[in-house]
Amino acid sequence: MIEIHLLLLFMIAAAVIAVEAKDLLSSVIAVGAVGIGLSLSFLVLKAPDLAIMQLVVEILSLIILIRGTIRRDLPFSASGRWYFNTITTVCFVIVFIGLALLTFRSLPDLGNATMRVSKAYIAEGMLRTGAKNIVAAITLNYRAYDTLGEATMIFAAVIGVLVIARKTGKKEK
Repeated sequence: MIEIHLLLLFMIAAAVIAVEAKDLLSSVIAVGAVGIGLSLSFLVLKAPDLAIMQLVVEILSLIILIRGTIRRDLPFSASGRWYFNTITTVCFVIVFIGLALLTFRSLPDLGNATMRVSKAYIAEGMLRTGAKNIVAAITLNYRAYDTLGEATMIFAAVIGVLVIARKTGKKEK
């Protein structure tokens, strides 16, 4: 559980940096760090489907936010803080890679079910549901609402990107 505590501290620090940053681009990057920390937390808690969902939504949100802020805020050329920004970025990358390696080492081996519920799904899933495929049985019978929610979130994120990234806007009369 030390991994969760470290990730929570990392997310809190990134959130404070996002609020206190002087330029918009640094705030956006710090908010992205919070989302990636949350995705790693889901991996530590053995919820890879939520981790993937969080990562997809986070990447799409970062694309939107960076596109919105990059034209207004250029901290590297305008503020003269190139060394600070470079050192901060290198520290972030080192911390991120270290936490990612720590998280990936704690994942179970492929094919080894470590949780009681997943063992029950694998042992009795096809018998209880009558499905021909264990993945379909789990996805459609046991995890249907979760899967529907994930698909809805991906759809909403993609529509949001399309709406913001479009070239033409409403014409004024």
